Amino acid sequence: MRMRLMLLGGGNALGQALIRLGAEEDIGFLAPRPPEGGWDAASLTQLLDDTRPDALVNLAYYFDWFQAEAVDAARLVAQERAVERLAELCRHHDIRLLQPSSYRVFDGSRVTAYTEKEDPQPLGGRGQALMRLEQSVRAVCPKHVLLRFGWLLDDSPQGLLARFLARAEAGGELSLADDRRGNPTPVDDAARVILAVLKQLDCQSPLWGTYHYGGHEATTSLALGQAVLSEARNYRHDLVEEISPQAHAARPDAAEEPQHAVLACKKILHTFGIKPRAWRAGLPSLLDRYYRHV
Repeated sequence: MRMRLMLLGGGNALGQALIRLGAEEDIGFLAPRPPEGGWDAASLTQLLDDTRPDALVNLAYYFDWFQAEAVDAARLVAQERAVERLAELCRHHDIRLLQPSSYRVFDGSRVTAYTEKEDPQPLGGRGQALMRLEQSVRAVCPKHVLLRFGWLLDDSPQGLLARFLARAEAGGELSLADDRRGNPTPVDDAARVILAVLKQLDCQSPLWGTYHYGGHEATTSLALGQAVLSEARNYRHDLVEEISPQAHAARPDAAEEPQHAVLACKKILHTFGIKPRAWRAGLPSLLDRYYRHV
């Protein structure tokens, strides 16, 4: 890798997966520790003025965007401002910016898979913030790659997977929507995709734009939960026996979460040669890592 790579958010689950995967291929990241209050416009300005990497992967707000149950609106506004400043700095210093985004920019009304050509129409505050930061990155920083991911699964202690497994261990009734669909995407697979994109950019390929990636085989949240429980029983025997099906409209997060969140991944395949991997194949290592740290 000829480019000097910077990673903001090296301490979170996706950042750690990216560092691990890079180390296997002798690819290193400059991963600065965030200031006490987290990255903001002023600290980002100082950082990039001092370091000037060739490419930057922004995972600084990964947990809030992809794993948190809810995020305060004021916090999202501050993060939007920071990303806009980051895009300005990347343009100024001619830094390639790789910015993750999410299926949440869509409203879930489309039954077929969303392509990159579909207009975003987010439901909740998080999706709206992601849409606005996408717009600012496109408008401000020409050398960008926006990567929209499907349902990201990681081993973080308070993440989506952890909350589900905690409910499964607590007993009582557990229900998931059987009419909500998406692409589960283990965090190691997401890291593989980011690294593959960086390698192409290292070859000076001007492949700027927006791309979708999600694990192979779209499924329902109910089927995903059943697959996770099946794997988790290798580590815990006191999990609930079964998950009850529930309608998407009856779920407490129905107003925020798209019912249909399947992403079409043809563009990233044709442009970068990145093939979707089966999400089920990533569950054993993901659950193993989760239970080793519980």
